[in-house]
Amino acid sequence: MAPAFIYGTAWKEDRTEELTRLALEAGFGGIDTANQRKHYVEAAVGRAVASFIDSGRCAREDLFLQTKFTSLGGQDQRLPYDGAAPVEKQVAQSMRSSLEHLQTTYLDAYILHGPSSSPGINAQDWAAWRAMEALHDDGLARALGISSVSLEQLKVLHNGSRVKPTFVQNRCFAISGWDREVRAFCAANGIVYQGFSLLTANPAALRSRAVAHVAQRAAKSAAQVVFRFAMTVGMIPLTGTSSANHMREDLACPDFELERDEVRAIESVGGA
Repeated sequence: MAPAFIYGTAWKEDRTEELTRLALEAGFGGIDTANQRKHYVEAAVGRAVASFIDSGRCAREDLFLQTKFTSLGGQDQRLPYDGAAPVEKQVAQSMRSSLEHLQTTYLDAYILHGPSSSPGINAQDWAAWRAMEALHDDGLARALGISSVSLEQLKVLHNGSRVKPTFVQNRCFAISGWDREVRAFCAANGIVYQGFSLLTANPAALRSRAVAHVAQRAAKSAAQVVFRFAMTVGMIPLTGTSSANHMREDLACPDFELERDEVRAIESVGGA
């Protein structure tokens, strides 16, 4: 079962292990990473997770570990697979590498790190998804998902897949009604929506009257209001904060409620 909040480990570089451990100590039960050295240090995430488990503070089954297969177009020269191999082998090699990095025998979720072209789902994407379905069949990935996907692409993938996506992970913009159309499709088809860049992609929303009203009423920060809004409308928010205080504040978001009119007001702050 996915947690209510996930800690994202992108762009942490030399601080990845330290910050992942800090997030676990703060109480995050879900960790997101990717086998993409360009933006992530997956092995450092694994060291932090293994250390936390070895300390006796949790068992592996208490954590939600999620990583991604990233195609060639999203990688730099530090590939986790043979770039000349067929896509199916690249997926299998990337999975083996991820399991080694994360020091685990299975993943709670394995995410396709975005379609490799736009529009549509091309042959390479289908080859990657079929390989991911095989990993799911083998018990190596308990759930599958896709990131950075449009509504049209998601419909095609959902309709054509044997193992349906359990998760969608998108950058979530207030200007699009917080990705309203994709979220609606997810809700109608039993897909869990994960929203990232909720703060960094929406500075105007954080300064909006709607968010400020709730922040004042509930004595919370604007960030807490946005994360609580995300949870209220059915998202799992991701945060990548490097502040221990912000980690604790983020995890305290379920401690207050939004009223219906407040939810509607925040949904409309982008003007969409």
